Amino acid sequence: MTQLRTQLLKLAVPLVRQHGFTRTTLARSVLALPEPHAAPLPDSAVTTLFGEDDTARRTLISAWLEQGRTHMRSVPVEDVKGALLARLEYNVPVLVHLPEAFALVASPRVGVPPLDPRPAVQHAVSVADEACRAAKDVSIGPSWYTKRITLAAIYASAELHQLTSPQTAPAFLETLLDSASHVQSTLTEAEIFTQYVAKSWVAIAKNSGVF
Repeated sequence: MTQLRTQLLKLAVPLVRQHGFTRTTLARSVLALPEPHAAPLPDSAVTTLFGEDDTARRTLISAWLEQGRTHMRSVPVEDVKGALLARLEYNVPVLVHLPEAFALVASPRVGVPPLDPRPAVQHAVSVADEACRAAKDVSIGPSWYTKRITLAAIYASAELHQLTSPQTAPAFLETLLDSASHVQSTLTEAEIFTQYVAKSWVAIAKNSGVF
């Protein structure tokens, strides 16, 4: 069943642009199989494969985020800027669905808010690390951590900007990167910047209308 689950998640990701990060998207994934089902999966099957209620949606979001990192590896780039721009481009087809997805990921699995900013930071750091790998970054020691945290904060800021102004997000990202290149960032400064981004992600979640 693990193999089928993995296969269906991969098939579900392209459907997000039309059906959102929903259980419906997961149900319709079987229609894209090499030998497609005649009808979408019943909700009970979605639960068996991907989890109950919003757990299934979180599973889909995680698969979509992982595919985003895979996309970064598949696009030839010369530097960090190119890798981060490629990741922003990956968002474009599903931008309308991202605020709700971010809200769900930041929401507690049980109980009520406060919302959890850690997934925002983890997402941004993973994108920054992938960008450094794509650019064959050879930083070591403290600079390895500082560079990734700084890039994570820059990428997350650009992604937040993208939600409200998609057309200007690439230029905004480039401006932040150019500014950062002239500043010797410290780990403390990067951490403060990351805290700001985390709070901004939570604000997006609160304003999404989900809660």
